[in-house]
Amino acid sequence: MPPARSRQKARVIRRRRLTALLLLAGFALVIVLAVRAVSGSSPKPPRPAAGPTPTTPGPAVSGTGVSATGGSGVPVDAAAFAPGSCVSFPPTSGDRHLTVFLDAGHGGVDPGAVGTTEAGQTIEEANLTLPVEMDAAAILRAAGFRVVVSRTTGGSVARLGAGDIDNGVYTVQGSHDDVAARPVCANEAHANILVGIYFDSGAPNNAGCVTGWDAVRPFSADNLRLADLVQGEVLAAMNAHGWNIPDEGVKSDDQLGSAVSSQAAAYGHLLLLGPAESGYFTTPSEMPGALIEPLFITDPFEGTIAAGSLGQHVIATGLADAVERYFAPPPAASSPD
Repeated sequence: MPPARSRQKARVIRRRRLTALLLLAGFALVIVLAVRAVSGSSPKPPRPAAGPTPTTPGPAVSGTGVSATGGSGVPVDAAAFAPGSCVSFPPTSGDRHLTVFLDAGHGGVDPGAVGTTEAGQTIEEANLTLPVEMDAAAILRAAGFRVVVSRTTGGSVARLGAGDIDNGVYTVQGSHDDVAARPVCANEAHANILVGIYFDSGAPNNAGCVTGWDAVRPFSADNLRLADLVQGEVLAAMNAHGWNIPDEGVKSDDQLGSAVSSQAAAYGHLLLLGPAESGYFTTPSEMPGALIEPLFITDPFEGTIAAGSLGQHVIATGLADAVERYFAPPPAASSPD
């Protein structure tokens, strides 16, 4: 074969190979984007190269029990809730005549999500939401708020009855009753707003902070305003430490949570935030609310933050800042020239 034709054939082969490689790369990109869309969560961001580690001890913080908020609280309704649950704490400085309800997610025989820290420690969601709740309560009380918390111990919120637990775990009814008890507590306490504190779980590459709100309630506009503030303040507080937590944004509660029954799937909302539905849920919250999942505890980096006293205090501070901003008076209108 003449040399010129050999070179021409070689160029054709190279072009064909390049085209094949480009097609393969494009196909791989489509797969990656599809996986991200299905997971609904951001992949792990680049981790900080410097700065304090998530386990660096922060300032002396509270958040381990009733005494953490400075004095014993008072049960809102001792007959209706489990011991140590639905407890009211007065302000410790001033009195703004406003009540904030904080819900530490899960508890009792429900550990919530289970993850692992970078050091290999197994962590459970229910044990991490409680100190964040109590720490935020202490900060808010010092700012003049009355704070009612769903629980001050590792136990359940509802007074459970026959059929609520089977073989050491909640039945479907027991799980429903324990979650439904939380908006009941907020209602009985005449709370002005409620904030649910939970953590997220997912595949190993899932990471990020998300806040939920309910769009179908009469006070949906206030739900959204509170959710925007909670998401923004908590995320800013965490990333001020260089943790690079992805922003998963604010989402309607029909995009969050997991259904444990066909009725729950048909309901399509979070019980803490959602509306009443005949035959399924009759005691919805009566005030604006939001629910935050600031970290994935199934991601070892984010799980380490969630398990550390510094991370818990940072989240609590962000929550308190969001509440302060929610109740702040609107800026005075400027006078016309």
